[in-house]
Amino acid sequence: MTFLLVALGAAVGAPLRYLTDRYVQARYGTGFPWGTLAVNVAGSLILGCVLGRPFSPGLTALLGTGFCGALTTYSTFSWETLTFARRGEQATAIAYVLVSLLAGLGAAGLGAILAQAL
Repeated sequence: MTFLLVALGAAVGAPLRYLTDRYVQARYGTGFPWGTLAVNVAGSLILGCVLGRPFSPGLTALLGTGFCGALTTYSTFSWETLTFARRGEQATAIAYVLVSLLAGLGAAGLGAILAQAL
């Protein structure tokens, strides 16, 4: 049963990631991976909320593992960072890594605080 909950969450999270990235690229261009940054920070916030509450294991699997796991993307983040570095844009690569890590950790912490406050 848990497997199905994870799959259901992923079935929503993955298309949402794709659509969000396409929307952000159409609106702000492709010079910087704002779409990936947005879904990774949003997913970190949501995961912080999910893990900050005493949800059932099933709901945690659906929202945390399935939805957030498919919404966020470490592999794309890694590829985009390598692309910056290969193009000689080391400062941008480093900035992207730092902003992604700090914003993601901050969002997860904020999500946990918000969830506990509710």
